[in-house]
Formats: sequence, structure tokens, C-alpha cells
Amino acid sequence: MKRFFTAALAALMLLLTACAPDAPIVDHSQAEDPAGAADPAPSEETPPAEPEEPTPPPDPRQEAIDSLLASMTVEEKVGQLFFVRCPEVDAVADISTYHLGGYLLFGRDFKDKSVSDVTDLLETFQAMSEIPLLIGVDEEGGTVVRVSSNPNLAPEGKFPSPQRLYAQGGLEAIAQDAASKSALLLGYGINVNFAPVADVSTDPADFIYDRSFGQDAQATAEYVTTVVEQMDAAGIGSVLKHFPGYGNNVDTHTGIAVDERPYETFVESDFLPFEAGIAAGADSVLVSHNIVGSMDSTLPASLSPEVHRVLREELGFSGVVLTDDLAMDAVEAYAEDGSVAVLAVLAGNDMIITTDYRTQIPLVIAAVEEGTIAESAIDQAVSRVLGWKYDLGLLG
Repeated sequence: MKRFFTAALAALMLLLTACAPDAPIVDHSQAEDPAGAADPAPSEETPPAEPEEPTPPPDPRQEAIDSLLASMTVEEKVGQLFFVRCPEVDAVADISTYHLGGYLLFGRDFKDKSVSDVTDLLETFQAMSEIPLLIGVDEEGGTVVRVSSNPNLAPEGKFPSPQRLYAQGGLEAIAQDAASKSALLLGYGINVNFAPVADVSTDPADFIYDRSFGQDAQATAEYVTTVVEQMDAAGIGSVLKHFPGYGNNVDTHTGIAVDERPYETFVESDFLPFEAGIAAGADSVLVSHNIVGSMDSTLPASLSPEVHRVLREELGFSGVVLTDDLAMDAVEAYAEDGSVAVLAVLAGNDMIITTDYRTQIPLVIAAVEEGTIAESAIDQAVSRVLGWKYDLGLLG
């Protein structure tokens, strides 16, 4: 009987084993010998994703420029490139007719006028312009004083020359004068002063000497830095002139001036005040009509692509480049069919100073429409002009 129950129990255990799920087979030899254990299978994990670069915040300055540029016609764009001498007749009407970028005022525009005469006129100019105007003067001090030559507008008299100021009080006097001058001009609605003169001249016989600082390149660079910083702090536009440096050349108002000095002279001397002004934040650079043989022996600097390349690439200037007045005799012979402004745009100028804008603007528009000037080049120049206006608080 005992043998029967033992056999039955054994049969039941066998049945249970047969019905159980497959059990893992254990290799006791591996378990007992860790040194011989098989390596686990490598895992195939996804590498972590690279963090995305944060999206830069929108640039309100660039947005304002791009939005305005996109809404402009070719005629409006070309008009913005012209910073013209204010005419004696039809000045108000021409603002909208030619979509002008700016008016440059001379002594005749201030002669015998009262404070209200000037402020009312400039307010009228701005009211007539869909895009606010740059309104400029040459108020250098000394021999070139457009506003302060009228005692009604400057009770303390004409602004003295930089040389006189420096002799009386050094760079501190220069800084105070620049601040006072900027405040006076801004009070009348003038937002650009065509200053400082960055030419290096130490010889009283030079044509440019009386308008210059009258010191060597390093001292002139310090003078330019001081003036530009004061103008920038006041919120008035500055213009470095006359690139690439006038030196001892003759007056280009009356004829061609040829500069045969070696390029090294410009690098070691004439460029220094311009580089200092650019570093200090100068808004614009005015290019002279001198023919500078070491850069371009065939064209005046104002019409030379190579001179503009030097200014952009060698000196690193990214602001507005202006011509000197294209109505001067020094450039008259270079224009084909009177299209000197077309040559100026092709050379790389952003703005053109001229009296003859009523002739020149249609010629530039025609050159764009014919493909002589790429509209993309016009867009680039207009963007700089609008950027200058934005920086001066004119675009809202």
C-alpha cells in the first residue's frame, strides 16, 4: 500500500512538470564561472538631440527699414539718394515731386531770417515729406558758418574755428563747442552738421588749412573723435570730410586737383582721423573730387569704385557715403550726357549732393529701369539712408 502511494505521488509530480511553462535553462557551468560569463548584448540608445539655437529677437531698426523699403517705388528709392542744395524756388513742392532724401542749407537760406522764420520753414519741409528729411548745414566754425553768420540766430556770434578753440582751451573747448553747436542746430530742426573736417593739414599755404584742425594726423584724430562723440551724444548726424584726405591739393570747386602722394602717406597719416571718426561712431563720410593717383589715376575719388572699396574694406566703414557737390567743375568733364549722378551711384555712393537734382534724378531712374544700375544696389544704398534716419529718430 505504501509502495502504491509513493508511485502515485511520483506520477502526479511528473504530470505537473509536463504541464508547467517552459523554464529557462540554466547553464550552471557559466553561473559558477563568472570569468566566462557572456557579455550582455549592446544597447541601441538614441543619442540626445542637439539643443536648438534660440531664435534671435526681432531687430526693430531692421524691421522698420525693410518694411519701408518694401513699400517704395523706384522713383521714391532714387529720390532718397539725393541730399540736395535747397533751391531758391519751389523748395516745398520739390520735396514730394522728387521724393528727396534731404536738403542741404547754405548761408543764403539763413540770411536776415528770424528764429521763427527758420523753424517754421523747416517744419514745413518736414510736413511735406512722406519720409522725414535729413536737413543739413556746413557749420564747421571759423570760415564756414552757415547759421551762426546770422546774429539773429546765434546771439553769441559766429562759432570759432577749431584751431582757435584748441589754442584757447584744448580738447575741452572743442568738446564744449561741439555740444553747443549741436544744441543750437537741433533747436532749429537741423539734424545733420557736415562736420568735422578730418583733413590733415599743417601748412598755412594749403587750400584746406583754415578749415582743418591744423595739427598732425594723431592730434587731428583726437580732435575728430572728440567732435564725433559730442555730436553722437547730442543726437545730430556727423559727416567726416573730405575722404581720402585733402592734403595740399587745390580747390576742387574751380577745377581738377591731382594728388600724387604715395598710398603709404594716406595709411600712415591721412586715414588716421577718418579711422578715429569711424571708431567713434561717425554716421557718414563725404568723398572729395580729388584724383588720387595711388588709388585711381583716372577718376575723381567721388566717382571712383576703388576709392570707395578702400573706404569700405580697408577702413571698415559701413555707414552712409556721400559725394561732394557734383555741381563742382572738378567732375563736370566725367559725365556722359550729363549723367554724373549715375557714375556716382555706380562708384558706390549712398547719397549724392548736387544742385542739379532736377536733371540728375530722372537720369538715375532711367539707368535703373534700363539695367545700368541694379535695383539691388539702389536698395542697399537706400537701406543705409533709412538706417541713418532711424538712428537720428526720424522714423518713429
